[in-house]
Amino acid sequence: MSSDFNEEKLDKRLEELRYQEAEELAQLLASRHGLPYADLSKSAINTDALRLVSEAEARAANVATFKMIGRKVEMAVLSPNTDKLKSIIADLTNKNLAVNLHLVSESSLKHAWERYKEISQSEKTEAGLIDISNERITEFLGNIKSIPDIKGLIDQETEKTLAHGGISGTLELLVSGALATKASDIHLEPEEEDIRLRYRLDGVLQDITHFDPRIYRQILSRIKLVSGLKLNVKQSAQDGRFSIKAGDKEIEIRTSVIPGAYGESIVMRVLNPDSIQVTFEQLGIEPELFKIFDKEIHKPNGLILLTGPTGSGKTTTLYSFLRAVNSTETKIITIEDPIEYHLKGVNQTQVNKQKDYTFLSGLRAALRQDPDVIMVGEIRDSETAKIAINSALTGHLVFSTLHTNNSAGAIPRLIDLGVNAKIISSALTLSIAQRLVRKLCPDCRQTKDATPDEAKLITEVIASIAKRKPNLKVDFTGQTYVPVGCPKCNMTGFKGRQGVFEAIIMDDTIAKVATENPNERDIILAAIPQGILDMRQDGIVKVVQGVTSLDELGRVVDLTAEVL
Repeated sequence: MSSDFNEEKLDKRLEELRYQEAEELAQLLASRHGLPYADLSKSAINTDALRLVSEAEARAANVATFKMIGRKVEMAVLSPNTDKLKSIIADLTNKNLAVNLHLVSESSLKHAWERYKEISQSEKTEAGLIDISNERITEFLGNIKSIPDIKGLIDQETEKTLAHGGISGTLELLVSGALATKASDIHLEPEEEDIRLRYRLDGVLQDITHFDPRIYRQILSRIKLVSGLKLNVKQSAQDGRFSIKAGDKEIEIRTSVIPGAYGESIVMRVLNPDSIQVTFEQLGIEPELFKIFDKEIHKPNGLILLTGPTGSGKTTTLYSFLRAVNSTETKIITIEDPIEYHLKGVNQTQVNKQKDYTFLSGLRAALRQDPDVIMVGEIRDSETAKIAINSALTGHLVFSTLHTNNSAGAIPRLIDLGVNAKIISSALTLSIAQRLVRKLCPDCRQTKDATPDEAKLITEVIASIAKRKPNLKVDFTGQTYVPVGCPKCNMTGFKGRQGVFEAIIMDDTIAKVATENPNERDIILAAIPQGILDMRQDGIVKVVQGVTSLDELGRVVDLTAEVL
């Protein structure tokens, strides 16, 4: 018999008996306290739930938060009556989380605590706010020099997630990659066989990588959770937000989720405060036009309109105007939808349809606050247009935006909205149109001979510039600049963006035309003597100077229209 004796088997059997005894005791105590019993060695432990309580606090209080659905948190405890436990529950309750207790054994808790190893350095400190440590950002920024670097890191993180679980590191990497490349949007798009990741860099979407769809459900749930969206809603569009703390900066992320053929598609807008810190002087405005803008925005009253499609940089320009006129002597009120960036010293308000706070009601309320400057995010209807015009006539400087294709279109659009043409001529001081073009990377751009068609176009536009501004010399040598691509520009050939502008001043000639039910062409012809370049002319000057390429200008401005 002694030869059959196996000490290893005996130890294993004794361990099983101790485990069984501990679990039976936990079941008995659970019944005594009227709590459900749980065996965490047989339960899935959610790391998003686990990180609600730090490892140090969890071990000190003998607890583990192991499951989270919506705002309901399941917590494992060794004893339900300790002061440390009560403190943790109070803290979670203050964050609008409902806590359900489960009584467990000590080995169950140790099993849960082991999962803390999977949680990255960053901590989810509260619902909707993720802290990415300085070390984590520094690590990513040090490793990410180009788009291929992001792809490599995401591939590594995907393998780690598939092997060990835990999705937080992947989300941190997606956002850190966007910060490192200065991307404005992150697009996650489920396709038939995998998930496509794209960043919007300088206004244009760029493919980053494709990754395994097996981790996408976890990414989706994580993003929904921190954005305050409903996890169980899969067939309707949802919008939410969360914030990233990167060093000493708080960066807001706007989340949009919509259903698609292969699953829900996610777009995250990265509202990095650094990207809006463009001063009035840095907008890329032609010097003489800059003087006109500077003069008009410092007038005590009047209406200044910015026009252009979504993504044309109107918000950046408006904010630069507000910063230029902001002072201790000036009260500025804004009505925005939504507030994208916060400006120090400016009273910013946000449209809220549920509370009936619209551009119209907000503008009416703002006028009762004795403002000097009012910024209305957008003029969408007749009433808002009329009140904005009247505000400009009664001693206020009003900035706003209007959806038209060019600066000349603002006047017919206001007339369409029911504003009296004679009043427009008294209130409107300046109509501006703009687009954003990508700037050629100065480290890799190259010259090439223009094709006959390109040379003809550029020559015609330069001739029209000479009629408007005889003093402006534009030297075209028959060559243009083209993008190439290098590591410094993420191999795109472009680095940063600049505005292409045009404007029309409300002078006596324009005022006269405005009262005659004009179309855009009438106003454009009447504005030629003002000597202000239109967007195509301004863009061609930038093409000849090597700021951008002709193809890039053609992406945002119609180069085929009649040259006036």
